[in-house]
Amino acid sequence: MRSHLELWESVREYLKTSTTEVIFNVWLSELELVSLDGSRVVLSIGDFKRKIIKQKFLKVLEEAFENVIGFKLEIVLIDSSGREEEKEKMKQGMQAIEAKQFENTFETFVVGSSNKFAHAAATAVAEKPGMAYNPLFVYGSSGLGKTHLLNAICHEIISKNPDVDYVFIHGEDFTNELVAALAAKDMKNFREKYRNLDLLIVDDVQFIAGREATEEEFFHTYNALSQNKGQIVLSADRPPKEMLSLTQRLKTRLEWGLLADIQPPDLETRMAIVKRKAQALGLELPDDVVQYVAEKLRSNIRQLESAVKKLQAFVTIHGAPLNTITAQNAIKDILSDVEPLPVTIDNIITEVARTFGGSADDIRSKKRDAQSSKMRKVAIYVVDQITGLSKEAIGKEFGGRDHSTVIYNLNEMKKIMKKDRAMADMVNSIIRNVKEEA
Repeated sequence: MRSHLELWESVREYLKTSTTEVIFNVWLSELELVSLDGSRVVLSIGDFKRKIIKQKFLKVLEEAFENVIGFKLEIVLIDSSGREEEKEKMKQGMQAIEAKQFENTFETFVVGSSNKFAHAAATAVAEKPGMAYNPLFVYGSSGLGKTHLLNAICHEIISKNPDVDYVFIHGEDFTNELVAALAAKDMKNFREKYRNLDLLIVDDVQFIAGREATEEEFFHTYNALSQNKGQIVLSADRPPKEMLSLTQRLKTRLEWGLLADIQPPDLETRMAIVKRKAQALGLELPDDVVQYVAEKLRSNIRQLESAVKKLQAFVTIHGAPLNTITAQNAIKDILSDVEPLPVTIDNIITEVARTFGGSADDIRSKKRDAQSSKMRKVAIYVVDQITGLSKEAIGKEFGGRDHSTVIYNLNEMKKIMKKDRAMADMVNSIIRNVKEEA
């Protein structure tokens, strides 16, 4: 059975994926676990960062612990000054955990009918980078294992050639780096960093769509790497053709290599994932518990892994028995067929704006330009499909429009989707993303 230190490492991993690289490295990476019990967790860090974290990132920490452990804890932050000996002990413990950490490698990737093609393509790229499938574009809904495959490719290539020059980055962080380089008038170093790589991996590349300067820079980066036989691996929540705000020339480049989709896993694959994750966490789950979790969580691998972590927490902290009753209590907050996931209108509007490369404020405004009107129609349709709000309530959320205007927009959107298959696919993709990220 894993210790509290190992639960803390799971929280750290969650923080790495739920915040930006800059936020984690600058503000959260130095946090140390002091104690953890059934009601509160004590963390230590230098006094300056402690004050900033308390002001800006306390909710982030609370969410991370709740996600991993399954219930809310009080977060207590203390100054780490004068605790060097204890900190060194903690550091050694964390290093021991990291050495045996469950890694995102090909060995730990559970292959099933839903991801077999993407897995085969990824292993081929890892064996012959720059020669097989360049670029490799892996797409699918959130939580299906795209990032795992990207990490596995990176891990395999580096293990064979430690000197490989590579960058593994999130699409939004690529944009942030570019903005910082432009502000500092330091584009030379930015281009030297990205255009001479052996391997470039961009996770969630859809975040560059609709951002003119980012797309332009990425286009030239792509061309430079292609000419130099540098391997490019990308992931997104949809194929390039469905990224409506992406320029046509960049869509064409992204489709030059191999497109590989990942679908939701079947029951057998889900059960294998639960077993594999449990073994990595030192849990021996009975078969009926494995089947219960796999049957209840059908579409998202991340939810399956989160469920196992919460089971571990219930057993470690509360001493609960490993049975289906404990499993039900541990994961009831993520059982989509028992308790629907909360979806806010803000989530929907933000997702629509991101998809079309526009502004959330424009969607809520009374602007009537073509872009704002199109985004607004889509947002109203998605809100109606997901939330079940009355037409009057929906109208109030979109600039105080009356129910007849909402009905008109819904009818117009339905007509557009019947005629335009690409638009229908895009709207359905937005609905899936909003539900999965809720």
